[in-house]
Amino acid sequence: MPCTLTAQHSRFPLAKPFRISRGVKTAADVIAVEIAEDGVFGRGEGVPYPRYGESVESALNAIEEVRPAIEAGADRSALMSLMPAGAARNAIDCALWDLEARKVGRNVADLIGAPAPRKMASALTIVIDAPERMAEAAAEVRKAPLLKIKVDANDPATQIRSVRAAAPEARLIVDPNESWDQALVEGMQDALVEAGVALLEQPVPVGADEWLENFKPAVPICADESVHTAEDLDVVARRYQVVNVKLDKSGGLTAGLELAQAARERGLGLMTGCMVSSSLSIAPALHVARMSDFVDLDGPIWLLEDLPGGVRDDGGVLIPPDLGFWGT
Repeated sequence: MPCTLTAQHSRFPLAKPFRISRGVKTAADVIAVEIAEDGVFGRGEGVPYPRYGESVESALNAIEEVRPAIEAGADRSALMSLMPAGAARNAIDCALWDLEARKVGRNVADLIGAPAPRKMASALTIVIDAPERMAEAAAEVRKAPLLKIKVDANDPATQIRSVRAAAPEARLIVDPNESWDQALVEGMQDALVEAGVALLEQPVPVGADEWLENFKPAVPICADESVHTAEDLDVVARRYQVVNVKLDKSGGLTAGLELAQAARERGLGLMTGCMVSSSLSIAPALHVARMSDFVDLDGPIWLLEDLPGGVRDDGGVLIPPDLGFWGT
């Protein structure tokens, strides 16, 4: 049956700046898609990311190009060949999942054949700042089960030690966002072990990680920017021990589930991540998070105001959105 697709840019101011090695974010710019069919609506959200050559304008243009096909009834399977992986495809794919669930009166978990999302530990992010400020931020959430430390190449050992001292019990992920080089990764191994770091995420730039094929890390290394879809795994599996599935990279829940399953089949560890976004981006990602060793879905926690009924944080434990928010 023909449907109607609408897409728009939405901006969510942040409660405080989100600072990583490649810049500072003060608002989340997202693309919200709604697909309506016979009075039933499905919603999805994508976050265009400049690191991948995306912008709000380019994402909206990409959606416009496939609008005729979607409105003519193209399904999720067809969408995979109509669009490349990225934020635009993610928004449409997740809207199609939501629409299908509402049309048949079942939730997305039933459609997947998996348990419904439950509350789970999800990383709270400590952004880059002076070590004493990072320690203060960590002290405020020291009882959280998992913290993610954003660092750069400017004395990351001190930053990490400061957070560890303030939060001695939390599991730690360290994320340099591609800002390190081979020498720094090798030189940081003892400091990572000393601080009890559980995971090092994408330390070096994409295209400068070939040497990892012969490197034996003391702490598992997770591919983020280096992995987008299952097609990347032939190379990634030789260099990394864990992969970070983000729906904005994979281009939707359909491809995200495919990537997660393929990674598991190769014996790789699994992480679920997100961009800074509203809960409309996070609700679909929960279906990958249930499979994951590490969950990092605190994007909406940074917003000044999230969408009503979205996910909630309880001391580092993520509570799923209200019934009916997405996919239910």
